[in-house]
Amino acid sequence: MSQDRISPKKKASISSPGGYHDLKPTIWVGKQGMTGTIIEEIRSQVKTRKIIKVKWSGSVDMDPAAIARESATIILQIRGRTMVLGDSASSSGSRPRNI
Repeated sequence: MSQDRISPKKKASISSPGGYHDLKPTIWVGKQGMTGTIIEEIRSQVKTRKIIKVKWSGSVDMDPAAIARESATIILQIRGRTMVLGDSASSSGSRPRNI
């Protein structure tokens, strides 16, 4: 994964107390696992929202780095079975947090 950056304006808005904690998951991955349809949905939502939260079931084996590569996004945070992805096209380069 490349060293992509988040713009200073976006970074200031997400580095407020709570960070990504208040962000609600918009994509849930169930027992079928990561499919092409979900990857397309991630791409679509990231274009619209810029930052999204993805949560997955405990019975699913996930590789967040592979998902970020396939969906052309950057990993901003991973905690347990939840990850926050950002738009790599509009970012200018910060390191991911809490990985």
